[in-house]
Amino acid sequence: PDPMGDKTVSKAEAQAKAVDMFVKMDANKDGKLDTADRTAHKAQMQGQMFDKLDTNKDGAVSRGEFTAAREQRQGGEGRKGRHGGRGDHGGKGKAGGMMLKMADANKDGAVSRDEFLTAHAKMFDSADANKDGQLTAAERQAHHGKMREHMGKRGQRGPGAAAPAPAPTN
Repeated sequence: PDPMGDKTVSKAEAQAKAVDMFVKMDANKDGKLDTADRTAHKAQMQGQMFDKLDTNKDGAVSRGEFTAAREQRQGGEGRKGRHGGRGDHGGKGKAGGMMLKMADANKDGAVSRDEFLTAHAKMFDSADANKDGQLTAAERQAHHGKMREHMGKRGQRGPGAAAPAPAPTN
């Protein structure tokens, strides 16, 4: 989902949102995004999932609780979930990791706040189709579509094949 909803936003508003995103992503509050933050975020998400599954709050997820959650997520029996029953969320975690690698300007394995904001500003400029300093929901949607298409093409290239790096998305 678009974190800006259907609003038209200025570059300053988008950068303020990027600062908020960085703060949330910097799980250990060390001023950089790295594997420690990704690990902490994953653990937090798993804890939240466990809490959601453990409906009677007894500290264990029974087969019944698990089955009920699966059926609710899938919309009833006989349908696959929104991810086709794969459970891998369509590879979004890999795309996020790729975006952070592209933002890592000095290639030290971590993304500083400045690197994150620079990459975000570059993405804004790339998405601003009419170059008016404002991003509409339609411009963001079109840019995200181009990014998904580009990511798909990158995945079709053979190992070691070079490809131009796309601008980071939020």
